[in-house]
Amino acid sequence: MSGGTHPIAILQKVLDDACGIGVFPSAQAVVLHRGVQVFGGVAGDVSGDTRFDLASLTKVLGTTSLFLRLWTEGKVGPETLVSRYFPGTPVGDAGVTVADLLYHRSGLPPFVPFFAQALTAHPELLNADCPSALRARVRDEVIQAAASTPLAAEPKTRAAYSDVGFILLGEILSRAAGAPLDTLFSQHVAEPLGLGARFHRLTDFPADAAPAPTGATRPREPAPGQEGLWKDVPSQPTRLGEVDDDNAWGMDGVAGHAGLFGTAVDVARFGQAVLDGCSGSGVLAPGPLWHRALATDPLVQGSTRSMGFDSPSEGVSSAGHYIGDTPPGAVGHLGFTGTSLWVDLRRSLVVALVTNRVAHGRQETRIRDFRPLFHDFVVEALGLTELKQGHHG
Repeated sequence: MSGGTHPIAILQKVLDDACGIGVFPSAQAVVLHRGVQVFGGVAGDVSGDTRFDLASLTKVLGTTSLFLRLWTEGKVGPETLVSRYFPGTPVGDAGVTVADLLYHRSGLPPFVPFFAQALTAHPELLNADCPSALRARVRDEVIQAAASTPLAAEPKTRAAYSDVGFILLGEILSRAAGAPLDTLFSQHVAEPLGLGARFHRLTDFPADAAPAPTGATRPREPAPGQEGLWKDVPSQPTRLGEVDDDNAWGMDGVAGHAGLFGTAVDVARFGQAVLDGCSGSGVLAPGPLWHRALATDPLVQGSTRSMGFDSPSEGVSSAGHYIGDTPPGAVGHLGFTGTSLWVDLRRSLVVALVTNRVAHGRQETRIRDFRPLFHDFVVEALGLTELKQGHHG
């Protein structure tokens, strides 16, 4: 499949045009079809090797994949009770399970600014030479605060996307396996899958960290809808290469909900690992566990969530009009910094798009319009639109 002549070459222009009008400063995209890379492109001031802050793609690439590995090893399972690791907490006392956290049905709220209290109590966290012992202590405080968070809804009754739940899930996996989350990710996910993705721990700050920039200050400006949730927190310039998410930053850069840095190639390789897992040839977990993990939540009516993953929603989806339109559908996830992964299980199609749209400010939300268009261009350029006919029996 030669580069310039194939219709998929239009994707490079699509990326460049979006970059040119400021949807994002830079981007990488990789498309795999039936295990073969059919497109790889970069736009803006980055190369194919530049790492991007993957934000909430950490939830699937890191935390869900690690859960699958530990589930395979029998160290933790969907029915594992949160109370085993966090006894005497609201989420523990409510009988919440690991499955409830994975399906985002634990009743925990979406977001709590744990970092605000941490920064108020310990402004020295903003210093590059902040002692590692203090960072470790604050990380523990954030985890304890997450575990102590009152539930916002009755568990198992509705799907409500929760960073707080994945903060706890990451820590549960760490405790179940007896090692830090970043070490576990490196050993059990990155190495077996050949990924260059990794966490940027603040106490072990990587000298080679020159990722695509995101925000310039700590704490970051509130995301749309978070205005007024915290105040009187000193803000000052931040180092390039530190995680964008403030709560993950308060956790020394290593968290279950955010913290991974990687390339579009890394994200696409993980997407291929999902397809390989479904076909029974995966390295993280056997086929039956993948199929259970990717099936939509059987408990909550109308939920688009599977274990960690999302599926295209009815109406306007970031996956576009085609991806997931034919059984068995598609799974994927978005990241706040402007990243996404969609895996079409029927088409054996993986689309990884990573951008740093937040570098233009968190109010820059045109990525929402760009994503579905980009995914539609992919399917149309590959001539894969026709699957939709006759498969909606």
